[in-house]
Amino acid sequence: MPRRADRMPLLDLDIDEAAPAPLHRQLYEGLRKAILAGRLAPRGRLPSSRALASELGLSRNTVLAAFEQLASEGYLEARRGSGSRVAATLPDLSPPRRRAPSRSEAQAKPAVGLSARGLSLSKASDARATRGDGAFAPAIPDLDIFPFELWSRLLARSWRRPTLAMATGRDAGGYLPLRAAIADYLRRVRAVRCEPEQVIVLSGIRQAVDLAVRLLLDAGDRVWLEDPGYAGVREVLRASGARLVPVPVDGEGLSVKAGARKAPDARLVCVAPSHQYPLGTVMTLGRRLELLAWARQAGAWVIEDDYDSEFRYAGRPLAALQGLDEDGRVIYVGSFSKVLFPSLRLGYLVAPPALVDAFTAARSTLDDHAAMTAQPALAAFIAEGHFAAHIRRTRKLYAARQAALLAAADRHFQGLLELAPAPAGMHLLAGLAPALAARMDDRAATARAAAAGITVSPLSAFQMTSPRRQGLLLGYAGVPEDRIEPAAIRLAAALRP
Repeated sequence: MPRRADRMPLLDLDIDEAAPAPLHRQLYEGLRKAILAGRLAPRGRLPSSRALASELGLSRNTVLAAFEQLASEGYLEARRGSGSRVAATLPDLSPPRRRAPSRSEAQAKPAVGLSARGLSLSKASDARATRGDGAFAPAIPDLDIFPFELWSRLLARSWRRPTLAMATGRDAGGYLPLRAAIADYLRRVRAVRCEPEQVIVLSGIRQAVDLAVRLLLDAGDRVWLEDPGYAGVREVLRASGARLVPVPVDGEGLSVKAGARKAPDARLVCVAPSHQYPLGTVMTLGRRLELLAWARQAGAWVIEDDYDSEFRYAGRPLAALQGLDEDGRVIYVGSFSKVLFPSLRLGYLVAPPALVDAFTAARSTLDDHAAMTAQPALAAFIAEGHFAAHIRRTRKLYAARQAALLAAADRHFQGLLELAPAPAGMHLLAGLAPALAARMDDRAATARAAAAGITVSPLSAFQMTSPRRQGLLLGYAGVPEDRIEPAAIRLAAALRP
């Protein structure tokens, strides 16, 4: 709910916990606007950070983060013993001129003519909002080790004499040799039960979820979502008109009992059982069987997002949930963006046998087919063993980088962040140590890190319910080993008092 500083003279600040912008950023924008509009005059004294935090119901560290940003940009002057004052000379005061509205101003105005679904799409937030490719950005692979020279040769070979099917792209399901290569890989490595005709090539996870929702849900149908969970899927579902039901994740995975209690009539469950994002939890066999039994009884569908299943550092990757499904209730989805390179934009959906024709027809109706250029090269990359070799190389490399991050954490994060080894994935979840949590929340910590050139994501941004869990996602996959220690030192310095 929005919070207002109604008792503060001259200030009219709206802080909305449900808005996609972090709280410190909303406060920064509100104060900056008040300064530029003249409601806070040059040399005027601001309320103390403690008083303003109390008025707005925010943590003092959130207010301090906003004050620090304003001071760094020249809007405030901080003097020891006398608090913060508006700067005598403001950086944005220049001859009046017309300007385009800021992004926040444009988003604050109602969009004329949009449908309810359009409004939901235009306001969709993504928990990856802390974007960037520096240390420790989550979900970024190491692109330096991808064999781009080999990839370019496969592309050239594929298109030197293209077949008619390649040139026209008539198959709505995608390039058949690629579908066959994906099916063969999934059968061998993930224990997925599928044939090539069940595989539909798409641009990624979100398009797969969107296609499934269009086919399987009506507006108002209820959907179980892991909480915390991947915001990209959440926003696709929200925009579809589905009613989202956040279901907690414990040490065994998504709580089926909690979901059944909250929404026994749900039509769909979205789950990442092999490596839950962002917590990294692996769903136990007992919980998987419990979920499938509930889906059978309720007549519900399950979308299995096989996130990060390739990057498992102890033993073989766990078998997919789909391989346990005896009733054709599971729609299995995957992507090559994290394991190869993000701009490839190729993923896939494995439809249950009874839904293959419906999925193929819907794909053809909505978008004909995925772009064909990379599909033949990817088919060869998988069929000739290059994909498996690349996974082996990256798995070894990422395991070493996780170990390096844990070692750096032992040296530099004492009293700040608490990390533990993970058996899989591309990031570690760092809990806030009590001393740090007493001074700031994870969003303020994220802002501090960003100011030091470090990219992390706050765990609270992935959660739909309150109280929100606190922590930071530290990605290590895309950080060279010799950069991990210096980045850890900078992060630790940014979080210290």
